[in-house]
Amino acid sequence: MPAAYAKCFDPSGLRYGVPTYPWRMAPDGYATRRQLRTRGLRPGGQPIAAQLMRFNRRTGGPRVAYLYREELALPVRPMTSRKWGALALAMLARRTCPSCRLDVGYCIPRSYGICGSCIASEELRTA
Repeated sequence: MPAAYAKCFDPSGLRYGVPTYPWRMAPDGYATRRQLRTRGLRPGGQPIAAQLMRFNRRTGGPRVAYLYREELALPVRPMTSRKWGALALAMLARRTCPSCRLDVGYCIPRSYGICGSCIASEELRTA
């Protein structure tokens, strides 16, 4: 086993506290949060069962992904009408220009903070 993998291989959990495996070498039955979500599951309050680790070549520091047991995962909670309403209001706030108070139909970039037509009118005013 290469030295990079040897640093990351700790199936007993003595070195890092939880079982640790090299990147892309996790045993069956474990999944990351993202992998659980694509299967319609969530960790459901269970503790971290294991971790994947690899060392970044540029920084030299480790990158870690936590793993959860698939058989202990619970189904994702369905969206309620209140949650859908709150999400709709949040998206409306992101689409509303604070300068002209119009719903512009797209999320306003945080770097500008105003819609494209307000940016254009500001550039005309300053020129």
